Amino acid sequence: MSKHAVGVIRNLAVVGHGAAGKTTLVDSLLFKAGAVPRRGSVDDGTSFSDFDDEEHKRHFSIDASVLTADYDGKYFEILDAPGYPDFIGAALGTLNAVETAVIVVNAAHGMEVNARRMFREAGQRGLARFIVLNKLDADNIDFDQLLDTVKQTFGKVAVLYNAPDAVGAKFSKVVPVLDGDASHAKARADLIDAVAESDDALLEKYLADGDLSNDDIHAALPKAIANGACIPIFCLAAKKDVGVAELLKALADYAPSPAVVKPHIAHTESGDKEVVPDENAEFVGQVFKTVFDKFVGHMSFIRIYSGKLKDHATIYNQRTHKSAHLGALLRMQGKEHKTDNEAGPGEIVVVTKIDDFHIGDTLGSSPNVPAIDLPRYPDPMFGLACEPKARGDEQKISTSLHKIAEEDPTFHMTRDAQTHELVVTGISQLHLDVVQARLKKRFDLDIVTHEPKIPYRETIQSKAEGDHRHKKQSGGRGQFGEVHLRIYPLSRDIHSQKDFEEQFANKSNFEKMRHAHYDPNYNFGFIDHIVGGSIPNQFIPAVEKGCHEVLDRGALAGYRVQDIAVEVHFGKDHAVDSSEAAFKTAGRMAFKKAIMAARPVLLEPIVDLEVTVPSKYTGAILGDLNTKRARVDNQDSLPGDLASIHAKAPLAEVTRYAAQLGSITQGQGSYTMSFSHYDVVPANIQQQIVAKAKVQLEEDEE
Repeated sequence: MSKHAVGVIRNLAVVGHGAAGKTTLVDSLLFKAGAVPRRGSVDDGTSFSDFDDEEHKRHFSIDASVLTADYDGKYFEILDAPGYPDFIGAALGTLNAVETAVIVVNAAHGMEVNARRMFREAGQRGLARFIVLNKLDADNIDFDQLLDTVKQTFGKVAVLYNAPDAVGAKFSKVVPVLDGDASHAKARADLIDAVAESDDALLEKYLADGDLSNDDIHAALPKAIANGACIPIFCLAAKKDVGVAELLKALADYAPSPAVVKPHIAHTESGDKEVVPDENAEFVGQVFKTVFDKFVGHMSFIRIYSGKLKDHATIYNQRTHKSAHLGALLRMQGKEHKTDNEAGPGEIVVVTKIDDFHIGDTLGSSPNVPAIDLPRYPDPMFGLACEPKARGDEQKISTSLHKIAEEDPTFHMTRDAQTHELVVTGISQLHLDVVQARLKKRFDLDIVTHEPKIPYRETIQSKAEGDHRHKKQSGGRGQFGEVHLRIYPLSRDIHSQKDFEEQFANKSNFEKMRHAHYDPNYNFGFIDHIVGGSIPNQFIPAVEKGCHEVLDRGALAGYRVQDIAVEVHFGKDHAVDSSEAAFKTAGRMAFKKAIMAARPVLLEPIVDLEVTVPSKYTGAILGDLNTKRARVDNQDSLPGDLASIHAKAPLAEVTRYAAQLGSITQGQGSYTMSFSHYDVVPANIQQQIVAKAKVQLEEDEE
């Protein structure tokens, strides 16, 4: 196999809500295109797309898989995405590597939360969109109502391309609305309107003649779909193989190739530039997925945007500025692969055994690789503290979790500096259950989990001063260091050294300032305002280190400190007894005293909640949110007698919201949760948290 001409490539992400039949559709498309010898089945575990043990066990997709097919002179690269919101990271990863999103809707369930989300995410990325109404062979489907719901949800640009001859058990074929009878006249008119509005010349012809020929419409559809003026709706029953061939033909004819869409923008030192899908240009690609396979090793899935990539080439990583020497290129077909020696723009290949390639890395053929923007993923908010079941596995657990975190951008691991807890965060309990199962399967590692501390933060509300003299004399050389400092609340609008200097740490505020350092991880600034050498230069870094220790350990209740600036302005030393250790201790103690004098407060993480429920549960949801200190921002009525409630709530109140929502709505509700910001904890709750922290500290010191 060799590279394919960019104009024949069709890159598709098949997305939607869980249980919409996406994987069954992908298996059917592969079989219909002749890419596989038999039709795969999710039910009996023979799907070409779902091949992981956990996927077989749970009967739904967890990871995105890459599959390929040659059909009608076109080369398809199909990315099958998981549908449950718990695995949104893998689904979003597929959208970052394609030009077309195929949004699959379960006709029996109507519009569900992840179908709406993926439609919106695809639109934000400027992707062409196709809507598929699957499972039209199910019982009790009101097709007209379903179609109205889809149009209300996705807008008037969503237009029917073909219609079922019947729904339920009698569904046997689809009828193109362009060739239909009088019953399809309205659908045909809607399709013509959408297509005509995408092309001025065509619109003039339509207004003059009152109609367009089928040839005119077919010729104009690719452009209309590519620019979002038309989003065609296809009807099918993938399991019965009804409508699959028609969808495959339409994707071949109308889905855009990488050559006709807006090029990606890359950033260079000399400015932004377009990355054009030209095989004669320099190679530029981006990693959109990584997998650790215990047999193959680290696998990096690369979407090529420009130039050619050859096996055994040397390429460069924009993030690390390091080179890497490739082995063979792999073309994936689910879990199977074939080696290749070359790939061109628009294509997806896999390289192995390069551990330093991470999701979002831009790769290039020259050391000056331009940077393509990193994909954005939601912040995981569901946390569990974990530890190995067996003694001696402490190092193993860290290494294993790190490997999983590298391939899943919605899974994070951190070690709490105060409690020394290893905390894993994911999208949901189900997400972390799957991680736990994979630790056992891949690394033979059992872990024990429990509730972690909420990641509160500490900050101050006013200026204050603090000083401390550290003096010890116990025979021989003593210890001496004295530090005087001032602290200030620091605006959260500051994000960089440049911002810090422009907005705060400058000569107009600190006339004799010598140096200023900014740490974006804590939104912390350190200002050296020493005059006359009252603290010798060699001890200033030690003072800063002392302050950093407080940032990690906290002063009020043992939580990380943020949004604060320190100005060191005076001190004293001793010619013999002063040392870095003494000044580090003095700096730490002075900083702590200043914080406690500056009206310290706790901050708590606030999350954005979007709850989607049948309308009859709206009152119960609002009442429950009220008990959780939530603030409801707005409510929307959705098609299908659903309500959407947008609220902000403290994370501490909604860590187990999935179970509570299921109980209130009898399993019919869904929600998404993402980090919003930090806000001040109410005084009465802060008192409880601080008191509990003091008791814990006393127990630890006993």
